[in-house]
Amino acid sequence: MNDVLLRSLTPSVLGILVRRGADFAAAEDAVQDALVEAVRAWPADPPRDPKGWLVTVAWRRFLDAIRADAARRRREDRVEEEPAPGPAPAADDTLQLYFLCAHPSLTPSSAVALTLRAVGGLTTRQIAQAYLVPEATMAQRISRAKRTVSGVRFDQPGDVATVLRVLYLVFNEGYSGDVDLAAEAIRLTRQLAASIDHPEVAGLLALMLLHQARRTARTAPDGSLVPLAEQDRSRWDTRAIAEGVEILQAALARDRLGEFQAQAAIAALHADAPTAEETDWVQIVEWYDELARLTDSPVVRLNRAVAVGEADGPRAGLAALAALDASLPRYTAVAAYLHECDGDLATAARLYAEAARKAPNLAERDHLTRRAARLNARGSR
Repeated sequence: MNDVLLRSLTPSVLGILVRRGADFAAAEDAVQDALVEAVRAWPADPPRDPKGWLVTVAWRRFLDAIRADAARRRREDRVEEEPAPGPAPAADDTLQLYFLCAHPSLTPSSAVALTLRAVGGLTTRQIAQAYLVPEATMAQRISRAKRTVSGVRFDQPGDVATVLRVLYLVFNEGYSGDVDLAAEAIRLTRQLAASIDHPEVAGLLALMLLHQARRTARTAPDGSLVPLAEQDRSRWDTRAIAEGVEILQAALARDRLGEFQAQAAIAALHADAPTAEETDWVQIVEWYDELARLTDSPVVRLNRAVAVGEADGPRAGLAALAALDASLPRYTAVAAYLHECDGDLATAARLYAEAARKAPNLAERDHLTRRAARLNARGSR
């Protein structure tokens, strides 16, 4: 049973059902039923055409639901006849489905959450972590979004900004989370950049390429995290860096700055430094100032505190950090790092241990635990 194959086929199958007249909520339920049936049936009898099989089974389940629900009997007369089993269209509908899910009847935040859940393959918990809200709150938001679009025909695509937000969050989860979606996010962003001339689309593509270029250096052979300052820069993908920088420069030249271009500029400064010590932290702080102006994001201000600590010294970084909410994710880890840079090893070790208990994944928890142990060992000498 190939879970990756099922995950890759889901958006296209869902898109086909929507275009054939299914409302989004019913189509999503039908596709989920088909996936469950695939998990049961495929190991013993794998189909020659997996996508065609899923389309046929999902469409049957959708028709069954129509017939079983008296309130939807009027729609049954407009439904086309059940398609015969056979090869399904080879067109990639994923990006189109992203736009359809970003429906004008939804607020941007609800559209992003719904698309991440239905098309991006992220769990409610992963989406909640990206939005910095409790999982129960996000579950309610997604449920409300489903109710809003239930029965709505998806013939009005949403705006580019919402789709970019979805792609950005999918990439982030694929880059640092449990599900590897980064390559898919880059592929879709390339498609979008080829189809529309938009500086923020270019900025997002540049940002993804610059981060992806460092990916192989982010983990050691044993799977442990390697901080940016300690990464082997010879392992960075120089071709991806060059492409990202070229795309970014063209976007910035248009003088329509957006948050993705600003983030890409920060990533480019890191990529341009031959060593960690040669990083232009002063310019990075300036870009974080621009980014904070554009987004007013507490996470941006948290990252800015680190940059200030590198540019102006750890105590300046701690002063910038003190102005932020201590409940922010990774706040404690940043405080630990700045205290370590300031030479307060006991406080840093305590904070690293506290941050490890709050870590969102095992790799980060182990990394923070090791840092705490290393500082405790140094302090006991």
